Amino acid sequence: MALTSLYVTEKPGAGLSEVDICTLEINMKYEVIPSIVCSVCLSFGLIYCFFGYRCFKMVMFFSGFLLSLAAMLLLYHKEPVLSTQLQAETKAGIGLGVAVLCGLLTMLMTTVGLLISGLLLGSLLSLSILVVIGQFHSLTPVWVPLSVVLTASMAAAVFTLQWQKLFSIIFTSVFGATAVMLCADYLVGAFVLPDEVYDIFSQAAPRPLCWFDWAVTGICPVLSLTGVLVQWWFTAKGMSHNGSAHKKQTKYAKKHANKESRRRPQHHRRRRPPPLKRYAGDVLAPSYLQSLQERQMGTGSSKSSVSTITHTLIDFDFETGSMVPLTTSSPVFTV
Repeated sequence: MALTSLYVTEKPGAGLSEVDICTLEINMKYEVIPSIVCSVCLSFGLIYCFFGYRCFKMVMFFSGFLLSLAAMLLLYHKEPVLSTQLQAETKAGIGLGVAVLCGLLTMLMTTVGLLISGLLLGSLLSLSILVVIGQFHSLTPVWVPLSVVLTASMAAAVFTLQWQKLFSIIFTSVFGATAVMLCADYLVGAFVLPDEVYDIFSQAAPRPLCWFDWAVTGICPVLSLTGVLVQWWFTAKGMSHNGSAHKKQTKYAKKHANKESRRRPQHHRRRRPPPLKRYAGDVLAPSYLQSLQERQMGTGSSKSSVSTITHTLIDFDFETGSMVPLTTSSPVFTV
């Protein structure tokens, strides 16, 4: 899409009061490839903004993908030898290959993905603030904006590793809002905001932003705050990227246990036999019983006392649980 913007600033002159007016004239001539890219980025920006945490793996992949792709483009820009020796198809293939590998690395290793997401979050927030400050104050020398970006990126990375869910939601909302803002800037202006960022680091005088540029810039904070609130209270409520792997392992373990229980036959419990009741007669020898009967046939207090003593001994043995057969002859007392 070829867009032309005409900024008209009226300076005070003869018969004119001091008025600054930005007039926007846009001649929209849409091309196929830029329009498709812009619509895809706009769709992904809205998904990131309102459903970013639910697509945690996708967010981690694109974080590494975009950062490595930006690093490769910066390398090609700073090294003109690579641009002259390599063809455009070769440079595109190398850049996409490195970006895909870095995206897979950040997707599989959650800590690395969160670290890169924190770096991107700090850089986006710091650059947005620097663009606004650059309209009113001079950002010289060049190490001032660089130090601000590096400090904010490192701080955001540490905070993201400490509070992972909260800052992941903030990152996805800010990133999605930034993508929507850039798409709107591309449609309304002529990609003015990236030029402002370039002017900051090249130490050039930034061009003043008109009212519609400020309106496009205001999309980012409003949409970011809305995305954070929507995700925290609705779309990301009750979800955790840490428990996803544990849930999968638990689900697999339960499924495997159910399969094993179906394959194995169920063993019935064996009932214990009832306890045997013991009686005094079960542990006495037949000869001893016969001797007792013979003694009971006689008369006399001595024999009856002997019988009583014998019965008392028998009861004592039963109560104490003795199972020793009484086969020995009991002592005989004579009067």
